[in-house]
Amino acid sequence: MWNLLQSISKNLVLAIPAVMILGFVCGLPGDVSWLKGLIVPFTFLMVYPMMVTLKINQVFSGGDVKAQVITQLVNFGIVPFLAFGVAWAFFREQPYMMLGIVLAGLVPTSGMTISWTGFAKGNVAAAVKMTVIGLTLGSLATPVYVRGLLGASIEMDISAVFSQIVLIVFLPMALGYATQRLLVRVYGQKTFAERLGPRFPALSTLGVLGIVFIALALKARTIMGAPGLLLQILFPLAIIYGINFALSTLLGRVLLPRGDAIALVYGTVMRNLSIALAVAINAFGAQGSDAALVVAMAYIIQVQSAAWYVRLTDRLFGPAAAPGFPAPQTASRS
Repeated sequence: MWNLLQSISKNLVLAIPAVMILGFVCGLPGDVSWLKGLIVPFTFLMVYPMMVTLKINQVFSGGDVKAQVITQLVNFGIVPFLAFGVAWAFFREQPYMMLGIVLAGLVPTSGMTISWTGFAKGNVAAAVKMTVIGLTLGSLATPVYVRGLLGASIEMDISAVFSQIVLIVFLPMALGYATQRLLVRVYGQKTFAERLGPRFPALSTLGVLGIVFIALALKARTIMGAPGLLLQILFPLAIIYGINFALSTLLGRVLLPRGDAIALVYGTVMRNLSIALAVAINAFGAQGSDAALVVAMAYIIQVQSAAWYVRLTDRLFGPAAAPGFPAPQTASRS
């Protein structure tokens, strides 16, 4: 079973569209509103395993302050407003579609930030810090940004959204860290890192696929009535990701050394779509399913574009240094 789950985790480019199609097909014949009862369990399954492997203590190590500052300035000073601008241009008459795009741009970093940074031979330690800081700040800032950007367009109880953030982010974070400490104490750090820890992201993937299935099943009849809807969603999302990749690449090349630059790209472009999806489907009632559909579609672009970008990193930032040799100077360290 673990091998199957890990195989699925490594092939999200195929798994997510397949589950979306399955959800769509299953949602067409009859009433699937009973699926809403599975939202909370799948949400917990999606978020909690991700927190078990989060290296919170690495936040306090130094060495890449410049990269961290630039990353969070992009994450909270540029990307949310880029997402809102694109959402307004394409869905100004559909506020909950706008909400989905804004949510997809609000919570930065995920476990994939660390994974893709490693694949591209970037600074993984910097990526870990970006993930913890971005996840924490993004969770706290999301209700404020949604209220500020969309408050006049959607029905929103800000205290209810905050309570959902606590339930789906900070409670799993606390339980995940407690689980991590317990497993390390019982089995040792080496066994946890090599044998136990790698199993948890696969469980998180199962939760993601469950939520994506529910989101598509609940919106199946809407999509059937407007078959071009999915393309209408993919196009603005592609614009956001394209601009984000271009901006972060430029900043990384100009301001940072190779490893930090790659971490910057994946620390700003990779959004925590799992949490965005959970907020959309848990905090905004029935109308939140429109937003959830948008976030589910963002998975397709995010995973595919991240994989493509790995192939470009040597061309954009120069090759990684061989062991025992200094890193190539492809950017200013000033």
